[in-house]
Amino acid sequence: MKLETSLRVLVVEDEALISMLIEDMLAEIGCQHVEVAASVEGALGVLAKTSPDFAVLDINLNGQRSFPVADILKSRAIPFIFLSGYGARGLDATYADAKVLEKPFRVGDLETALEDAFPDPKIDLRSF
Repeated sequence: MKLETSLRVLVVEDEALISMLIEDMLAEIGCQHVEVAASVEGALGVLAKTSPDFAVLDINLNGQRSFPVADILKSRAIPFIFLSGYGARGLDATYADAKVLEKPFRVGDLETALEDAFPDPKIDLRSF
């Protein structure tokens, strides 16, 4: 199911090929506004200038955890998911309730995560 949406999505991923793949998946789902950051510092810079509707965070960014980015998103009530090659094992206890997509994942998994982030049936993802 393709969502006709203009959701603003922040992708925080340090592997260029993976971030391009995620961008392609988001485009296939229907997301038209994707900003990519390859580091915690880059993501914090993006968040200083804008507020995404949703974020996809790789847990491990060149040895640095993406938790400072998650903290800001959480404080702004912006839904996000973590990505990891290790599943939830790399997750800090603070984020035990966060959704984790294990790499590799399929476009349907990402689409489900987006739909789960906006469960209110009154919210039409196409309105973003």
